[in-house]
Amino acid sequence: MQKFSSITLFLLATALVFSNTACVTKKKFNAMKSSMQTELDVANASLEKYGKQLNDLMTQLATCEAEKNASRSESSTAQKLREEQIADLRAQIADCQAQRDRQSSQMGNMTQLTQSANDNIKETLNQLQKKDKYIHLLQAAKTKTDSINLALAVNLKNVLKDGIEDNDVDVKVDKTVVFINLSDKMLFQSGSYNLTPKANQVLEKIAAIINSRPELEVMVEGYTDNVPYNNNCLQDNWDLSVKRSTSVVRALQQNFKINPNRLIAAGRGEYNALATNSTDAGRATNRRTRIIILPKLDQFYDLLNPNNVPNK
Repeated sequence: MQKFSSITLFLLATALVFSNTACVTKKKFNAMKSSMQTELDVANASLEKYGKQLNDLMTQLATCEAEKNASRSESSTAQKLREEQIADLRAQIADCQAQRDRQSSQMGNMTQLTQSANDNIKETLNQLQKKDKYIHLLQAAKTKTDSINLALAVNLKNVLKDGIEDNDVDVKVDKTVVFINLSDKMLFQSGSYNLTPKANQVLEKIAAIINSRPELEVMVEGYTDNVPYNNNCLQDNWDLSVKRSTSVVRALQQNFKINPNRLIAAGRGEYNALATNSTDAGRATNRRTRIIILPKLDQFYDLLNPNNVPNK
């Protein structure tokens, strides 16, 4: 019984020991399990963190790859653009060189043209100098002629003022000539070309001035109104105007000894009227004889001869 009790105690002790051992092992296991779970959680958290970081890095890598590709494309475009710019610049340089060569050639031509132009300018200046001398000669001649004509007109007015009505005679200087308008009623009978006694008195005074100036010529022009004229001797106003001018010329030659080589007779008829022919006063004005005192034609041509230009 005692033996059985000892065995029983031994078994109980053994069971107790095993029971305690089992309890201790389970606690450690649970502790280990808890520790491992914690580590697992930490590992999972780390794994999740690293996974996120990996995703971010992959995204950055993709962005970098895209930027790299874009940069390569832009670089290619920029390279192409630069090549085009270089080609354009080379073309511009070649064009500038061609223009420079053309300018150089033109400068050579311009040098020759300038020399030729200088020679032409010198010749032109020489010609202008001669023409200037000629112009001064003409101006001096004109001034001299104007002075002579003015003096001639004054003399004629002085000798014709006595015994002659102002409306019967008109002395004027027109350009390079002096002319005297004499009324029809003072020189001729109505419708006639025969001179009146008073006409000879007037022509005598005019002839005295003309004889004092042998270098001048005298033209006598006859004028009429527009009233038709016709008789057995004369056909129309043309004939009448011519006959009146020749009557004056003949009187100057025969009665007052003026050289006939200086005398010119002309008829203007009813044309070149001074006034209207619709009134009596106008027709009376148009019926006139004009005596023109002018330089001889040979003297006039001598005046225009460039060979007469003085050297100084």
